[in-house]
Amino acid sequence: MAKSAGQKLKLLYIIKLLAENTDENHPVSTADIIAYLDANGIHSERKSIYDDIEKLCEFGYDIIQVQSRLGGGYYMASREFELPELKLLVDAVQSSRFITTRKSRSLIKKLEQMAGKYDAGKLQRQVYVAGRIKTENESIYYNIDNIHRAIQENRQISFHYLEWNLKKELVVRVGGQKQVSPWALIWQDENYYLAAFDETDGIMKHYRVDKMGQVKVLKEAREGMELFSKIDPAVYSNRTFGMFGGEEETVTLQFPNRLIGVVLDRFGKEADIRPVTDRVFRVRVKVAVSGQFFGWLAGIGREAVVIGPEQVKEKYRHWLEDIVTTIKVTDGLP
Repeated sequence: MAKSAGQKLKLLYIIKLLAENTDENHPVSTADIIAYLDANGIHSERKSIYDDIEKLCEFGYDIIQVQSRLGGGYYMASREFELPELKLLVDAVQSSRFITTRKSRSLIKKLEQMAGKYDAGKLQRQVYVAGRIKTENESIYYNIDNIHRAIQENRQISFHYLEWNLKKELVVRVGGQKQVSPWALIWQDENYYLAAFDETDGIMKHYRVDKMGQVKVLKEAREGMELFSKIDPAVYSNRTFGMFGGEEETVTLQFPNRLIGVVLDRFGKEADIRPVTDRVFRVRVKVAVSGQFFGWLAGIGREAVVIGPEQVKEKYRHWLEDIVTTIKVTDGLP
């Protein structure tokens, strides 16, 4: 490496050494820095290292000098991300179903590099990616990027909507070639969804992002702005169970007081909650009435009571009766 080129890279190499190999318990001495630079083709004198560290501190790097009888040294005291923050990011990556196992490992490896050599091990002990249920759609990174670009540029997108077959393969669903206007990405129930306007049906629909293939940004401008402007994505996702559509109804539900946390987790703190007795309360919420909504109620059991309106009570009753009928019909089948 030419001397002038090496000197230009000198500060970068010092920062790299400090960021990747030092912490409070593992400082590097001036001699260590000189040896590291020399190994990378950069000759340095002890005095120049003092000047370089001073310049880096003036620029804003939090580099601490340790004094000791053994010579002391330098270490990077703070980083762009602290270890607890990186742990949170690792947890989010490894638990995200829409990120493939391979991409999860790649992202976590990059996060480990940001932690430095000695703290990276503390992140590695948290990595249990294998065995988690993960998507197998490796193109999801690029699909999400194209969706964001389309939203920013006010463009429509086209894609193939996929589904699993009995051979455990993701294939294009019948009628799965779509062209829609993307408006928002929503995270719910461990999955990533796209809320988009379907011009053909004139309604807002949602699609699992990990089941979208070959997402392309089109030239056509987006449609459905007036409809989307009336939607609060956070409220919308609370109303829509499992992101399955249904006719919206304002329903009144009754629960025992001990289930208040379940209700708040589902509908948020803004839900209209009113005590009925010292044992039960009622909540009045707008929901998309669907099988997934009834499944949520059934999962709670007899303590979840539909008070009204009457047509929703009837739909719930018929939904439960159909399940019982199906069980009776299939009882005894091989």
